[in-house]
Amino acid sequence: MDPKPRPNHQLHLDALRRMTPEQRPLKAFELTELSRELLRAGLRQCFPDAGEAELQRIYLERLKTRHNRPS
Repeated sequence: MDPKPRPNHQLHLDALRRMTPEQRPLKAFELTELSRELLRAGLRQCFPDAGEAELQRIYLERLKTRHNRPS
């Protein structure tokens, strides 16, 4: 049983099924880029005084600690 309600899950699956094999990885790459942009924006808010080099260091560290994390 899934403890978190996902009312749009079936719509999401239907949209994926309508995609061509070429479109699916492109969508995955697009979503990956969006999540990275959101992470960077969040870091800028959390560390407003940090320079670009410091933000990049924090960004890479966050990616490293979250990559392949068990769900």
